[in-house]
Amino acid sequence: MLNRLTLPQKILYYTLLVLLVIVILFPIYYMISISLKLPKDIYRSPSLLPVNATLQNYIDLFGKMNFLKNIWNSLIVAGSATVISVFISCMAAYSLVRLKYRFRDWIGRLILFTYLTPGALLFISLAVIINRLQLGNTLQGLIFVYLTFSAPLSTWLMMGYFRTIPLDLEEQAMVDGANRWVALFRIVLPLATPGLIAVSVFTFTGAWNELLLALIFITSPDKQTVPVAVSYLITGDVFRWGLIMAGSVSAAVPVMVLYYLGQRFVVQGLAAGAVKG
Repeated sequence: MLNRLTLPQKILYYTLLVLLVIVILFPIYYMISISLKLPKDIYRSPSLLPVNATLQNYIDLFGKMNFLKNIWNSLIVAGSATVISVFISCMAAYSLVRLKYRFRDWIGRLILFTYLTPGALLFISLAVIINRLQLGNTLQGLIFVYLTFSAPLSTWLMMGYFRTIPLDLEEQAMVDGANRWVALFRIVLPLATPGLIAVSVFTFTGAWNELLLALIFITSPDKQTVPVAVSYLITGDVFRWGLIMAGSVSAAVPVMVLYYLGQRFVVQGLAAGAVKG
């Protein structure tokens, strides 16, 4: 395609591409730059470069504030919510796509509507349920809450991907003696690997970045997730920008690595679901 463009068109193309990269990467660079500055340098030096660069903010964050514990809490919550949500969504999506029963289409639409319901409207009822289950101020309770939002989206995405897998493959396996469970786990799920990875990445990211529900349901400092811990770095009207940016960089690294490793599968999974979903 680029070979067919004239020289002015190529210049315009690459100029816009460079501007787009700058717009995307500048906030990340600025965040890293601020995290490497002491408070006096942040307010006195307007330079975009990290003058007198130091790792003191990271040392304070992980040493004095035990931020590593918050990262571990987020890994437990986001990882558990992802595994459980993907398993439930695979069973539900396969049922809605392959099995025939009454009100199947309505159930699929209801699942989507459930996901579209704003979480701020449900946290009171969720708080009552969590309290009755005696899961208040626990990571298990937070995982349960996240499942109410992640499972519907995961199910809807997996429905689109399961529709791209030919039914003939399962029927042939059943002719050879396999039952539906064997066909699901040995044929459908291996073929749906890109979709599973895409759904897992989105589910993990949503649980990792969620703040409102974690702020409501977790009160103990030793059980706070990363977004809550970063929000508590703001005390009153005092913004400790160095620590805040250091916490933001530390929180962004796991998700960036996850997207880097799974980017090919994410694009492939979403594209397949978009074509026949």
